[in-house]
Amino acid sequence: MWIGSRDDGSGSSSYDYAWQMPQGGIDKGETPERSARRELYEETSIRSVTLLEEAPEWFAYDYPPEVVRASRKGKYRGQAQRWLAYRFDGSEDEIDVLTPPHGHSAEFNAWRWEDAARLPDLIIPFKRPVYERVVAAFSHLTS
Repeated sequence: MWIGSRDDGSGSSSYDYAWQMPQGGIDKGETPERSARRELYEETSIRSVTLLEEAPEWFAYDYPPEVVRASRKGKYRGQAQRWLAYRFDGSEDEIDVLTPPHGHSAEFNAWRWEDAARLPDLIIPFKRPVYERVVAAFSHLTS
C-alpha cells in the first residue's frame, strides 16, 4: 500500500509516527469517492487509479485532549472517515509529493510502498484502531 511521510512544516518529519495514507475532507456536494480521488491527486499527483472497493462502513476516532488543545482549537474532537481502496495503474514517475498540483501545500515529504499489515504500527497511536479496521476491511485485496 502507498504511504507518505507527513511534513511537519519544516520540510522534514521530525515527529514520531509520521507515516499515513492520503486522506482529507469531503467538500459540500462531493461523494466520498470523488473526494478521495481529489485528495489523492492534491496530495500525491496520482490520477491513474481504478476503484477496487469502498469500506463497508465509516470509521471514526477521537483526538486525544492534547491534540484538541494544541491544534484543533477545541473545534473538532475527532473524525469519521470513509475509506476506499484503489489500484495504482500508472508509472511511479506520476507520483510527486514535493510539488503538489494547483498550488496546494505539500503534505508529505517522502513516500514508499508498504506491506498493509505494517500500517497500524506506522501511524500515530490514536489513529491505530482505524488503520487496523482499514487493513482488515481490505485484507482480501492485499493477500
